[in-house]
Amino acid sequence: MFSLIICTYMRPTALLKLLKTVANQTLYPNEILIVDGSTNEETKELLIQNVFENLTYYKVAPEERGLTKQRNFGIERVRPDIDFVCFLDDDTILNPDYFKYLIGTYETYPEALAVGGYITNEVDWKQTEEVNTHEFYYDGWVRKEGSRFKLRKKLGLLDNTPPGWMPRFSNGRSVSFLPPSNKVYPIEQIMGCSMSFRTEIFKELSFSKYFEGYGLYEDADFSLRLAKKGSLYINTAARVEHHHDVAGRPNKFKYGKMVTRNGWYVWRVKYKNPSIIARLKWNAIAIVLMKLRFINVFTSNKKREAFTEALGRFYGLLTLIFNKPTVKR
Repeated sequence: MFSLIICTYMRPTALLKLLKTVANQTLYPNEILIVDGSTNEETKELLIQNVFENLTYYKVAPEERGLTKQRNFGIERVRPDIDFVCFLDDDTILNPDYFKYLIGTYETYPEALAVGGYITNEVDWKQTEEVNTHEFYYDGWVRKEGSRFKLRKKLGLLDNTPPGWMPRFSNGRSVSFLPPSNKVYPIEQIMGCSMSFRTEIFKELSFSKYFEGYGLYEDADFSLRLAKKGSLYINTAARVEHHHDVAGRPNKFKYGKMVTRNGWYVWRVKYKNPSIIARLKWNAIAIVLMKLRFINVFTSNKKREAFTEALGRFYGLLTLIFNKPTVKR
């Protein structure tokens, strides 16, 4: 028995596209909870016009808006007979066998506390045994190596920590660096747009109230805390497309600030007292990435976005000197 929780905000069209792919699943959720933080009634009206089996709609009050608050709201309303709780972003689209592979992972790996799905539309991979130093190679597959990682490697700010695991100085490779091999990989960081958990874990854990509103990196915070208690996996056969709908996202200054401050926060969730070298590397990476965004003002077509994000990163880094977040573990 499993439940699907979709937290949404001002994205009725994207939500409908997702629900249509849920309706075509070979394994269908026993309940679907829509937790809507929208400031209008468009999502509610859409769900009245388009009926989906086992779906319950909730419109939250203004004080309950925000991704982490809405997720906790949904968890509190999951049926008591549910074994697994799945979360999807409202701008995702599922392959027909998504839930079949996702939930099936718990049978293959009974020790699993959480299982993440795999995003297919963001990276081009090629299967090969040839290792090229200008590309990223993993488990018989290669993908293009980004300029940021190439620069960090030259500066000694990159190590060989596997994707989905956090290095001692943070800023590691996300699960997007795992190939489409149809394999299951152990990880400690799950992507928030496509994740599932054993219901029992919510007796001890909840999504952090520190991450308000858009909640950048709230998924990393939760999965890192959970990884201290047991095993997490990603099943690359449980496939989903993520289309990054721009509706409901913060402006680039706020985003840049969150990248820095929230990034620092999740780093300290795992490493309470990092070494001096790790601290130096974390700050060096933050400065390098900030400078790259400033450079994008001259090299990118979206000059205003690059400039405001760079300012946000700078402001976030500056505030860490005087006002560090209080980390809850």
